Amino acid sequence: MKIAARNLGWTVRGRRIVGEVSLDIAAGETFGLIGPNGSGKSTLLRLLAGIAPRPVGEVWFDDMPLRRLPRREVARRLAFVEQQAETAEALSVRDTVELGRTPWLSPLAPFGPHDAAICAEALAAVGMEDMTERAWTTLSGGERQRVHIARALAQRPRIMLLDEPTNHLDIHHQLSLLRLISTLPVTVVIALHDLNQAMGCDRLAVMEGGRLAACGPPTEVLTPERLAAIFRVGARTLTDPTDGARQFRFHCLEDHP
Repeated sequence: MKIAARNLGWTVRGRRIVGEVSLDIAAGETFGLIGPNGSGKSTLLRLLAGIAPRPVGEVWFDDMPLRRLPRREVARRLAFVEQQAETAEALSVRDTVELGRTPWLSPLAPFGPHDAAICAEALAAVGMEDMTERAWTTLSGGERQRVHIARALAQRPRIMLLDEPTNHLDIHHQLSLLRLISTLPVTVVIALHDLNQAMGCDRLAVMEGGRLAACGPPTEVLTPERLAAIFRVGARTLTDPTDGARQFRFHCLEDHP
């Protein structure tokens, strides 16, 4: 499923948080959002998910405006994994992941073996299959993040929006998650802080001050000039001799020459 945004924006008390962003994201694409803290990445994801109040502009899923879709239908098409998602309910890991099946259930189609199998598959995908009975309150930040990703997978969406999903994860689970995302048969929009991780996306959008500063393939977007101007870092490009992959080595630029 493709996503399009047209002049998308959000203002709070007269302050523009995101303004006039237009994007076309192809079906099956892994599309990265990058930018400094406060650049509008998280807000843009919320706008694309249709959960920011009183936005301006329009979001389209394929050829259908998001605002015309019932919330249940949106939840069948799209899953959103936020940076911090808490709950006061006394839920187990299994309970939390089973919430992902809610859009597909009804009095005539209650939770059944098919749904249980989907949830088990989602838990296995994030390496949490042995923790199904653990209480949510006993989980670490990284474990909670993995459970929320499993919940999103259990929705069986066609679009996944992820807001810095590698936060709180150790390096093993960061790499496992990024590998999993790269294999999903869905359209992925993912906000990332790590620019080396962002190099694995099909395309990148660079946010600066709530606006879209650049969009394109990683090698075209992450130029030394743009890294210096927007991220205030210098960078050298290194090439891994084993597979030819490019990586950055960064250094801080002096604020005052």
